[in-house]
Amino acid sequence: MAAPPRPPSVLGCLPNDMTPATPTRSFGQWKILLISPRGTHHAELTPFFSEFLPFSQITEMKEYPTRQNLGDTLQANTINLCFIDVSSNREWAVGILADLANLDSKLPIVALHDGNDSDFILRCLRQGASEFLVSPIGEDQFVPMMERVSAKHRSNRGGGAQARLIVTLPAKGACGASTISAALAVQLRRSGAKRVLLVDLDPLAGTISFQLKLRPTYSFMDAITRAGTLDADIWKGMVYSVQGIDVLPAPEKPVHGIDEMHDTSTVLDFARSNYDVVVADSGTAYGNWALNLARQSDDLLLITTNEIPALQSAQRVLTYLDRHRVDRSRIHIVVSRFQRDIGLSLQVIEAALHTDVYHTVPADPESIQKALVDGRQPATGSPFGRSIAQLADHLNGKEASPAAAPPKSSGLASLFSFFRK
Repeated sequence: MAAPPRPPSVLGCLPNDMTPATPTRSFGQWKILLISPRGTHHAELTPFFSEFLPFSQITEMKEYPTRQNLGDTLQANTINLCFIDVSSNREWAVGILADLANLDSKLPIVALHDGNDSDFILRCLRQGASEFLVSPIGEDQFVPMMERVSAKHRSNRGGGAQARLIVTLPAKGACGASTISAALAVQLRRSGAKRVLLVDLDPLAGTISFQLKLRPTYSFMDAITRAGTLDADIWKGMVYSVQGIDVLPAPEKPVHGIDEMHDTSTVLDFARSNYDVVVADSGTAYGNWALNLARQSDDLLLITTNEIPALQSAQRVLTYLDRHRVDRSRIHIVVSRFQRDIGLSLQVIEAALHTDVYHTVPADPESIQKALVDGRQPATGSPFGRSIAQLADHLNGKEASPAAAPPKSSGLASLFSFFRK
């Protein structure tokens, strides 16, 4: 019986401090086997399944099964996560742990204990349990356990081969994040990546299909709804081949309430096991959907401009990501539409954000407008095209000359105090 979903709500504006009242962490959809002879763990775990594993399929066995029954259940339900009560009958439970480990060596097995018996916990781990929870189970136990299970599950898919995930986040609207995402994906293909996916994960205002002149029939929502049955043939029918890369667009109509319904891992887990690089365009930095995407990323490009409102927005995004424990080391500041003689200098930007600027993309409206009309990327010889090539080299660890140098800071000293935290 599937865990009841949380009621959907319309994605709205965040409070002034931009901190959600009740931050939620979703670990995606799973096919769960719960073995609990006494039934007590069902009531204890159901709230956590609903909150952190939304829309997961739950198969419950109220008696310890034989090995044959266990094998049939794993195969029939394609189980990928197991919880087992090891306190009702210790010896029988230990035998089942060994059976589970033999039937599927990569299956995450969570042992449920009534007491903190360290010797028995160690015995369970030796027999095949990968994690354990001790009653009473709280969020402080469940969330770290699922973080470890999810990380290991992702690394096991595709024999450990996982695509690099590059995510673009706009500091505010109209910063050029989608334009950079599309151009970067094409350039990474030109730079040697064999399989590149560009996915528009903006549920409200995705523009990638418009930029590339696509008339999409399918979107990332179709991939989410088919998450349990995705295979290479279905995926091939949903993506669009454009300029040497695959593109999975956003829905034509806004998807409201997506924070409460889905998380990005249902799409990205499959994509990362089938590509070398995935470039994901996110329409916002805020909300559970965007946070889940940020946490999964290998490189997080925060796109801003050198205008005062955009820079203040970038400050607020960085503070928000810090509050929600997104690793700063993967966040790279990219200044879009940079002009040396107009707007803030790199020196001021770096002082305001307390971090180095990773890359600058020059203002090049003529090349970008022509590319939009043609439905292609700006020419590689244009200022924008050369800068994107430099950005790709930077991400690939190659030495690239800076796209712009900071002008003199004369007359801008007063701005330091404006941005100082």
